[in-house]
Amino acid sequence: MQSLADESVVVIGAGVGGLSTACYLADRGADVHVIEKNEQLGGRASRLEEDGFRFDMGPSWYLMPDVFERFFAEFDRTPSDYYELTHLDPHYRIFFKDGDQVDVTPDLERTKAVFEEYETGAGEALERYLDKSRENYEVGMEHFVYEDRTRLRDYVDLDVARQARGLSLLGSMQGHVENYFEHPKLQQIMQYTLVFLGGSPTNTPALYNLMSHVDFNLGVWYPEGGIGGVIDAIADLGSELGVTYDTDRPATAIKGREGAFLVETSQGPLRPDLVVSNASYAHTEQELLPAERRGYDADYWESRTYAPSAFLLYLGVEGEVEELAHHTLVLPTDWQEHFDQIFEDPQWPDEPAYYCCVPSETDETVAPDGHSALFVLVPIAPGLEDTPEIRDAYREKILTDIATNTGEELRDRIVFEEQFCVRDFADRYNSYDGTALGLAHTLRQTSLFRPPHRAKGVDGLYFVGGDTTPGIGVPMCLISGELTAEKVLEDYGQPVEQ
Repeated sequence: MQSLADESVVVIGAGVGGLSTACYLADRGADVHVIEKNEQLGGRASRLEEDGFRFDMGPSWYLMPDVFERFFAEFDRTPSDYYELTHLDPHYRIFFKDGDQVDVTPDLERTKAVFEEYETGAGEALERYLDKSRENYEVGMEHFVYEDRTRLRDYVDLDVARQARGLSLLGSMQGHVENYFEHPKLQQIMQYTLVFLGGSPTNTPALYNLMSHVDFNLGVWYPEGGIGGVIDAIADLGSELGVTYDTDRPATAIKGREGAFLVETSQGPLRPDLVVSNASYAHTEQELLPAERRGYDADYWESRTYAPSAFLLYLGVEGEVEELAHHTLVLPTDWQEHFDQIFEDPQWPDEPAYYCCVPSETDETVAPDGHSALFVLVPIAPGLEDTPEIRDAYREKILTDIATNTGEELRDRIVFEEQFCVRDFADRYNSYDGTALGLAHTLRQTSLFRPPHRAKGVDGLYFVGGDTTPGIGVPMCLISGELTAEKVLEDYGQPVEQ
């Protein structure tokens, strides 16, 4: 076992990755101090609380429960020590804009019957698809997610080749799904999770069909207190392990090297032995490090493909919203134009695909009596012009679209409203071009093609979060914290007798 008992560590940024890393390092004896730019912990998993309403501002889906179980088990705990889970039924509802409605439920036989209504043989095809998805998930997680393979030679190892045999490593999600389903609506149902990976069906590797195992087999859950409750749990675990936290304390510069760092902050300097940055990778390199110590230049960051930004409406409304499920998707029958207007020809989408989250359907504590809390998320291209006038016009477009396609008229019942968009992602999270998620999961930006956990130009500086491996999403960032901690232990851990 390795110990970091003589090391002090500053973690910059209290997103999921930073909080996770802090737990692992503190558990190995390090003196860990987390500093956070904003007024609360959680990074993009912030909460908005006002007028009796409470919203998860960022992530809202609790997927991959096995990852959370593994994380807490590393510290001899379970998620239920901190929060309870509710299995959602339906997992989610889809409104297609031609009038069709589909509920995806925990009952696989029911879902197969729905698929069969669209295409003869699609029920059996779904079963085969999910068998492949399960295989990809089990092998992929064990050998390619929890193991950080950062070099090309890691993939030519015979054992790795044996594990990878049969995995859907190459090709696009679009091509993979087309091998099973012809009906475009069924293809959309199998691909909607790409929104959470920040990609499109044509630029996301087929390997990510493993997300269908997550969705259909592992289920969709709601944690007590929402995703904010999960953040509280991870932070509480860190406190139990000795981690200290400072909010409202942005880092302004990183100087020095291992054993002699100087982290300048708004509340004075810190002098740790080691630094872990959970801030945006590009922001850390371009704004916090001197030019001569950066691993990548400005041209590199400009050349990357970024996950979408988002136009968000947080709404408190009078009464119930009976037409919407806890998780609801509203999809045009042909959504390629929307993806093109994100990745190919960036502009505000003419015919948007979007997501509505209504946590008050499950959790009565998120809204006052007689009211509902919901938010609407429209994926849009990062870097778009974002003015009050554009926002107001798009707000009207989306509220009209919701009424038209779901039958839920919200406009005259809104008693609380907050908007969040490209400028806010850039300002609050220092995200490149206002991306909501970071680097997209394209084939050229997956696995070893993502920036590394170890800084290229500074010994003792490490990175964690969605821009590193394994990538985007709350479960992946939890795992990223474990991988980053492993690198620190490899470099600076000292063996101790068991």
